[in-house]
Amino acid sequence: MNSIYNLLQNKLKDNLSIYFTAGYPSLIDTAKVIQELSKAKVDFIEVGLPYSDPLADGPTIQESSQKALQNGINLDIVFDQLLQIKATNKTPLVLMGYLNQLLKYGEEKFCQKVVDCGIDTLILPDLPMVEYENHYKSLFDSYGINNVFLITPQTTVERILKIDSYTKSFIYMVASSAITGAKGEISQEQIDYFNSVNSLKLKSKLIIGFGISDHQTFSKACEYSNGAIIGSAFINYLGENGTENIDGFIKTIKSDY
Repeated sequence: MNSIYNLLQNKLKDNLSIYFTAGYPSLIDTAKVIQELSKAKVDFIEVGLPYSDPLADGPTIQESSQKALQNGINLDIVFDQLLQIKATNKTPLVLMGYLNQLLKYGEEKFCQKVVDCGIDTLILPDLPMVEYENHYKSLFDSYGINNVFLITPQTTVERILKIDSYTKSFIYMVASSAITGAKGEISQEQIDYFNSVNSLKLKSKLIIGFGISDHQTFSKACEYSNGAIIGSAFINYLGENGTENIDGFIKTIKSDY
């Protein structure tokens, strides 16, 4: 089983994942950010592959993606950076990108690079279910790669159950049917949605993302899931502070944990 699966079997609650964009704030910061997050005892790290048209991302992550691309980042450089820290990094990594990146790079080549970097979990928000079933499931299985599906308040129960049957790591439960971004607080409407998903008694672990930005929203999300992902708030921090005192940012999130 993959590293994320093992993590979530051993630690059932309060898992903190941090998303950041590779090559941001500067081209050479990818390894440094991962090392600092690992030192700060983040449970797993979501590495974003910069893309010119990131459909699921809000303005903060889009801007970080554009900056990384301006810095000269590309997939070859990202994979080289991840390969260099493979031997020393002990925190599970998840890659988040878009289907077109995989297609342009070459499917088999992309999958091999992912595995070479010691990564076994991938998030492709725009991967259609039918294409996953007809092609990518067997491709990913052949490389030992696990695909993470997203669900939203608009996702049907039928689809959620199908996703649950395919999931080997976790289901990414989107806190709202919108693009990413720090939203401020979790509403009763969102809590009702979390409860409705939990009532399905899924076999898969649930990680909440989109709009999780501080200790309050993180701890609230963890009441209804196995953990949460923080992205835009951390990207904002990097934009303002660079890679200094990342541990200080994480402490403000974890607080009592």
